[in-house]
Formats: sequence, structure tokens, C-alpha cells
Amino acid sequence: MKTSLKLEELAMFGLSIYLFNQTDFAWWWYLALILTPDIGMIGYAISTKVGAFTYNLFHHKAVAIAVLCLGWYMGNSALELAGIILFGHASMDRMFGYGLKYPDHFKHTHLGWMNETN
Repeated sequence: MKTSLKLEELAMFGLSIYLFNQTDFAWWWYLALILTPDIGMIGYAISTKVGAFTYNLFHHKAVAIAVLCLGWYMGNSALELAGIILFGHASMDRMFGYGLKYPDHFKHTHLGWMNETN
């Protein structure tokens, strides 16, 4: 099942690249911005509860899709780009086993415990 989920995330990552390709931004913008959603980890400097909230806010695909759709609706290319980057980053993270966080521990995710072999 893990392989199937990783392939699904790879397809969604590919979709983010396709959507980015439909914008007028130069290709290097994608590479320059793809890791920026990790700024959500800053909340862990306060506590695991705050960190989980801020991390999940920047890594939730529904948030990414909402930002992208808002950008389309408003004709705002910067919002479109932000939504695409958020979506692509979340997919990329999940390919590597980084899921949405529970408030008790950084390594406790909706995909299970990180670095746990099954």
C-alpha cells in the first residue's frame, strides 16, 4: 500500500509541475520556491502544538487547492503560483513519508510514525 500511495503522490507532484507549466512564470521560480512551505516548521520553536498547526496549515492540500482556486478566480498569478507550490510541496513531502502532524510529536503523522519500518 505504501508504494501505491507514493505513486499517487508522485502523480500529484507531476500535476503541480504541469499546472506550473501553464503559468507565465520562468521555470526557475518552481525550483526556487518548492521548499518555502517548510517555513511552517517555525511554529515548533514555540511548542509541538503550535508547530503542528503551522506545519499542517502550509502542508494541507485543501489549503493549497483553495489558494490556487482563489488565484484563478481573482486572476491573481501570485496566488495561483502559491497554490501550485503548496500543492506540489505537500505531494513531494508525502512521497518521502512526511505527513500532516499530530500535536504530540513532530514524527507522529497521519501516515504513521516517521522512520518506522513496516
